[in-house]
Amino acid sequence: MNAQPETRPARLTVGVVGAGRVGPALAASLKLAGHRPVAVSGVSDASVRRAAALLPDVPLVPPAEVLAAADLVLLTVPDDALPGLVEGLAETGAVRPGQLLVHTSGRYGTDVLAPATRAGALPLALHPAMTFTGTAVDVQRLAGCSFGVTAPEELRLAAEALVIEMGGEPEWIEEENRPLYHAALALGANHLVTLVAQSMELLRKAGVGSPDRMLGPLLGAALDNALRSGDAALTGPVARGDAGTVAAHVAELRKHAPVTVAGYLAMARTTADRALAHGLLKPELAEDLLGVLADGENR
Repeated sequence: MNAQPETRPARLTVGVVGAGRVGPALAASLKLAGHRPVAVSGVSDASVRRAAALLPDVPLVPPAEVLAAADLVLLTVPDDALPGLVEGLAETGAVRPGQLLVHTSGRYGTDVLAPATRAGALPLALHPAMTFTGTAVDVQRLAGCSFGVTAPEELRLAAEALVIEMGGEPEWIEEENRPLYHAALALGANHLVTLVAQSMELLRKAGVGSPDRMLGPLLGAALDNALRSGDAALTGPVARGDAGTVAAHVAELRKHAPVTVAGYLAMARTTADRALAHGLLKPELAEDLLGVLADGENR
């Protein structure tokens, strides 16, 4: 999908405040679209290395100098640091009228940029729904990546055009829905990593030499089925109501990996509730299953 000529942003100088995993990748993607990265700020050794790898020859300077040099500034700092950063930049006069100020936080919309907006900045919230490694592979992964977009109505076309230029797909998120939107992504992506890591640890304890190879096809099929069919894709002992199998699972986990029991029980109860609601778990089997889960929680 290509931006229409009347909405395509002019070639812009681009700056990055916060050379974490996200900022350099987005700036590198904008460079491929014809924009020109001119300045980046970063403090840690890892930030300096990322900036050098993804934005070679772009000078590393303090945040105020990034804003002085760039038409489009990416604020790619942790969520909790963003409000203070914006206030500080506005208070010190670093923000220039007409400057595009973009943050990539999933939690916030454009209200968090209000101090800069009062100073004349044009506020955009562009959150890529993607996990980042801090390497060049991130630029490739942006192709087809959805972005949660929030902006004033008069900047909506510009925001969407920037996303499209990075290879992404814009998805409009209302300001008041940003925290819920971000919670949904964290629930799926962040907790998935924890579940997979725990599963691999348990397989190693069970003697499996290559747990990643064993899980890859299984989890790939489960994810594909879930994305296609939602709760109809539920399988396994909880959805079937196999209370004895679930009890055996809990007993083994208590013996070999007690730290995993609470998570197993919580996910099993949630799975049982959803399976019941969608007619997959027979009510006559649910009572014994829920009893096993309750016993597990009370121990």
